[in-house]
Amino acid sequence: MDVWIWSVRLTRTRSIASDACRGGHVRVNGVRVKPAHAIRAGDEVRLRHEGSERVVVVSRIITKRVGAPVAAECYVDNSPPPPPREERAPVAVRDRGAGRPTKRERRSIEKLLGRRARPESEN
Repeated sequence: MDVWIWSVRLTRTRSIASDACRGGHVRVNGVRVKPAHAIRAGDEVRLRHEGSERVVVVSRIITKRVGAPVAAECYVDNSPPPPPREERAPVAVRDRGAGRPTKRERRSIEKLLGRRARPESEN
């Protein structure tokens, strides 16, 4: 399984593919699989990687890493489109060397990100 994911360029390295399998981020036909799991043509592979989910249907089995055009022929990509830029959560950026945020700044950051403020007893 990890060899195929790496061979068709769904991950950059084989160790990333193997770690994804061990971590439960790879499912074949809805079932979590180990790195050594064998796949067949027609299997649906779901891979959660870098904050998104890739859904591919295996069309050809390969065991060696190939170029991107050849790799794209080995699966049918059924992944949902990525969310538009407006829907992504804003990232709080602090100036370099500004230090840790103060309590007031932390609360405004949490409010901006839509997180629930912690009760006073937990602070």
